[in-house]
Amino acid sequence: MEIRTIHSFASAANQEFEIDMGASAVTATLIEVKPLQSYKFIGQRRDPFSLLFRSRSPVILPQKTYRVKNPTLGELDMFLVPVAREGADIVYQAVFN
Repeated sequence: MEIRTIHSFASAANQEFEIDMGASAVTATLIEVKPLQSYKFIGQRRDPFSLLFRSRSPVILPQKTYRVKNPTLGELDMFLVPVAREGADIVYQAVFN
């Protein structure tokens, strides 16, 4: 399994990601790629970071792991949490540590 880093996602900033919901999919745009405070420990494989996605879909996805697809990164599994509503848009966060 490939370890994704903040640099992997930085190249996909402002791109759309398709979030697979089984019978259908929701599209979200990667709007923020941000490093998080890190406390180094033995065996750490990457520095932690956060991603924010904005979806214009009226469907609010529950927090869980989804299969997401992106032209730059391909397919990967990501745990998404709805964290904000901005007008009609929903913002989701994924944290990698």
